[in-house]
Amino acid sequence: MKIVFAGTPEFALAPLQAIVKAGYNVVCVVTQTDKPQGRKGVLTPPPVKAWAETQGIPVFQPTKIRDEVATLRSFGGDVMITCAYGQILTQDVLDSFPMGVYNIHASLLPKYRGASPIQQAVLDGERETGVTVMKTELGIDSGDVLLQKSLEVGNDTAGELAARLSVLGGESILEALPLLESGRFTLRAQEGEPTHVKKIKREDARVDFSKSGEEIVRLVRGMNPSPVAFCYAGEQVLNLFNAETVAYDGEEENGTVLTDSPKQGLTVKCLGGAVKLTEVQLAGGKRMKASDFLNGRKVVKGQKLS
Repeated sequence: MKIVFAGTPEFALAPLQAIVKAGYNVVCVVTQTDKPQGRKGVLTPPPVKAWAETQGIPVFQPTKIRDEVATLRSFGGDVMITCAYGQILTQDVLDSFPMGVYNIHASLLPKYRGASPIQQAVLDGERETGVTVMKTELGIDSGDVLLQKSLEVGNDTAGELAARLSVLGGESILEALPLLESGRFTLRAQEGEPTHVKKIKREDARVDFSKSGEEIVRLVRGMNPSPVAFCYAGEQVLNLFNAETVAYDGEEENGTVLTDSPKQGLTVKCLGGAVKLTEVQLAGGKRMKASDFLNGRKVVKGQKLS
């Protein structure tokens, strides 16, 4: 069985590595084009490409895969496995693989179809999420399910949860490939009401202290590592990487800084209580624990964050 693997970010690495280390024949890795990174705009390959090249696996980087179907077919793949590839596949692409195209998706479909299933699971306070291996069709994440595996979300940030789901994706595809190779499997339609999630933007990450501590903590965790939750301390952007809820029944305005010492931490009034911001960064500065940040008294008691 000749496999074409399509994926781009760090999340796709564990599944690709699992496939290769299990001895499957990956004839090509398809990934997005190199992109400028950092302030200097250094042209940087996607993580999947960088690793594939260390293994001597051919890499194909079409700007638009729908326009280069003939080249894709030239690799002679029997099946295509996709994982966070980042381009919509046309019917011509799907028809290029005799055994079909299967996607590793980071949710328990039909919940969280779309671009940001991991972040949304954290934002919504889900106790459980997982990975679905599904047959790809023209609809967005709407294909029939081959298998699913679940895990507990816990108190993970989106980044921490993504790392665990990536590993679970590797485990899932290693269960799926023998089924595909043998032909002894049954697909099932997705069950339940579908939910769709949009691509998260920077403006979605702004903290609203008129919301509950639980909602704020979920936002902070869900936006870590990107695009990063933030608020304003005066005219300065304060990025927030971690937080926890604190019981409090005072009557200060929401957003008011309640404590500002390294010992007490950075605590802010919110709806029905308070939140302790435990890891922060002033825009342009270093990311640090709030206790270290407060040594410089960059935020003071009584100040209002917004």
